[in-house]
Amino acid sequence: MKNLNNYNLDHKKILVTGGTGSFGNAFVSSTLKKFPNVKIVIYSRDEIKQWEMAHEYKNDKRIKFMIGDIRDKERLYRALDAIDLVIHAAATKIVPIAEYNPFECIKTNIDGAMNLIDACINQKIERVIALSTDKASNPINLYGATKLAADKLFLAANSNNKSHQTKFAVVRYGNVMNSRGSVIPYFMSIKKNGLFPITDKRMTRFMISLDQAIELVWKSINEMHGGEIFIKKIPSMNIMEIAKAVDPNAKIEIIGIRPGEKIHEQMIGIEDAPYTIEYKDYFKILPAIHGWSKDKNRIGNGKQVKNDFIYDSFSNNEYMTSEELRKWIKDNINET
Repeated sequence: MKNLNNYNLDHKKILVTGGTGSFGNAFVSSTLKKFPNVKIVIYSRDEIKQWEMAHEYKNDKRIKFMIGDIRDKERLYRALDAIDLVIHAAATKIVPIAEYNPFECIKTNIDGAMNLIDACINQKIERVIALSTDKASNPINLYGATKLAADKLFLAANSNNKSHQTKFAVVRYGNVMNSRGSVIPYFMSIKKNGLFPITDKRMTRFMISLDQAIELVWKSINEMHGGEIFIKKIPSMNIMEIAKAVDPNAKIEIIGIRPGEKIHEQMIGIEDAPYTIEYKDYFKILPAIHGWSKDKNRIGNGKQVKNDFIYDSFSNNEYMTSEELRKWIKDNINET
């Protein structure tokens, strides 16, 4: 990644909430390789995953593990001691589970966000990147609604930056290929059955690799002024093409839409178009509040999109083919 000179991650101390998840594992590995003098604190409530991850890094003094929940503000204060930068990846994110357990989803995704914001400001953290989701754009399920609320909280937290120096920004992306719980590893796990359950043949999804997600986070850390939502330009794919890439001979069973599920993913809605700036390989949604969407420092060399602009997985002008995905699977997933 180029142009990381403005905010050098080397010699920084980073806290990753939800750091034992798919993103956290990949982020830690890539960041340690790219920035050898960085230190990382993994903060999560899953002791088994921490135990397994700690074993992997048992001889690496740059890594520290802390059991904790973002619902627990007091524990967050301890975890944030001497931290420079926070990557907030902790969330309740499985759509059907959130639909049936709404109180728990709200406590983690909204109350937890507020706890983290307050703790980061009080502990004088330099920068905070919160990971979001396509489901936060025009949400139809509880998970998306809670993440939209959390996004608003993180962006508005910059409003008081005259009294504190902490900068907050959001990174939004869609389906991460091969992440825990996503469709590709699920299809891979049932491939031997020769039958793939699909909710709707029309369904499309954005496709992003963990490496691309990490690079977007690095870019955002460097370029953020506070209050932005960063969205990478990525290809889309039809669910039938995904199934074909995993197993061209698999039979399809249509099972119908699950509670809270969308036919197509959306990252930027028409309501956000007036505040959306386009760059070569990503978009940036600027806040409508405080006139920040007109701030030349936040806009930089970007270009305002059209007022009727929508960025969704159906109308996207870039699609990944089943052959391209099949090659990616061969190069990145161990099928044994």
